[in-house]
Amino acid sequence: MTSQFTRPVRSAEVIAVGSELLGSTRLDTNSLYISERLSAIGIELRSKTVVGDNLALIADLCRQALARVDLVVMSGGLGPTDDDLTREAIAAVVARPLREDAEIVDHIAARFARRGLKMPDVNRRQGQVIQGAVVLPNPNGTAPGQYLEHGDRVIVLLPGPPRELQPMLNALCEGLLGARAAADRVYRTSLFITGRTESHVEEAAQPLYSSWRNEPEPIETTILATPGQIELHLSLRSADGAAAERRLREASDALIAALGQDVFSTDGRSMEELVGSMLRERRLTIAAAESCTGGLLMSRLTDIAGSSDYVAGGLVLYSNGLKTNVGLVPPDLIETHGAVSEPVAVAMAQGVRERSGADVCVGITGIAGPGGGTPQKPVGTVAIAVLVPGAPVRVRTVWAYGGRTQVKFNATQAALDMVRRALSG
Repeated sequence: MTSQFTRPVRSAEVIAVGSELLGSTRLDTNSLYISERLSAIGIELRSKTVVGDNLALIADLCRQALARVDLVVMSGGLGPTDDDLTREAIAAVVARPLREDAEIVDHIAARFARRGLKMPDVNRRQGQVIQGAVVLPNPNGTAPGQYLEHGDRVIVLLPGPPRELQPMLNALCEGLLGARAAADRVYRTSLFITGRTESHVEEAAQPLYSSWRNEPEPIETTILATPGQIELHLSLRSADGAAAERRLREASDALIAALGQDVFSTDGRSMEELVGSMLRERRLTIAAAESCTGGLLMSRLTDIAGSSDYVAGGLVLYSNGLKTNVGLVPPDLIETHGAVSEPVAVAMAQGVRERSGADVCVGITGIAGPGGGTPQKPVGTVAIAVLVPGAPVRVRTVWAYGGRTQVKFNATQAALDMVRRALSG
């Protein structure tokens, strides 16, 4: 099909159809894949919506989306049952009739026949095609997709199962959609920051990125708070890839200058990936003695493939009795300073070094909550000690905010960050 329209497709919305997606047991994961694939050809996803199996609502949402964006991607609602209403809804939106495609019906019947089954008559509904639409073959299922141009807009109908949707979308991006996409592309980079709150990052970064928005090709910036870190996402639409990459590098450098060592990643790597790489490059091993984090630090490090190169192992010493019985922490240290204290964290780090022989050793002790806190040591109080070769002991007490799970994660993030900074000198 050769498009009669020259307007490029730059923006998109996704409408996920299915009442099951409105419950608590099924998630719309297709929109993540759709966003990634569209972004690769320069089409920006502006919005995504989940709607139940309601003809009027599906049609109304599509009309609204067509008024805002160049491309509407419908996922789901192409099955053979009465509640599969996407075809009928979009036919109403574009005011075109549905016609049965005999070739599609024959193809579906053949699929059933190969399994020794007769096609139920309800499957004929999947052969209904909106007048003027291009049929998108579905080798992995019975529901074909459809591509149609409505005025200077595009509507795409895709099946809901990911194994059917994904190859169909890939073919579209390489073909019809790729041909309609704009010549410019969206270029992106990200910075991950730890050790600062979202508002403190905003305070340092906002004067920089507010000026970028006024440029002829503005750099858009999104700030996002996630567990253990703040993320700054920069994006720029440009037809000149080299110039765009250069501007994003300059913007990243300016943000790094403003935020300093609190920026720990500019290439998308997580803290555990980054620390693992640093350990491997330096030919160092790591071990930990953990109390309140219950082994989460070692778990995060060993989630990375190849971590056996640098992870020696760890001890989980949850009770005070075990801390003293295995000989890591002298009883009088706990009596004098309390189990959650910097001297105890140092003793745990030193003890695991003696037993493991690892180069880098960490001790973590704290109060994960929700109980156990005191006015002097509230829930979230965590003492962390880090030993690295040829350097003094690094030890600090942090407040890891949040519920129990979040306290444990934030405590390990702070510990890994201490290792990162120690290895960075």
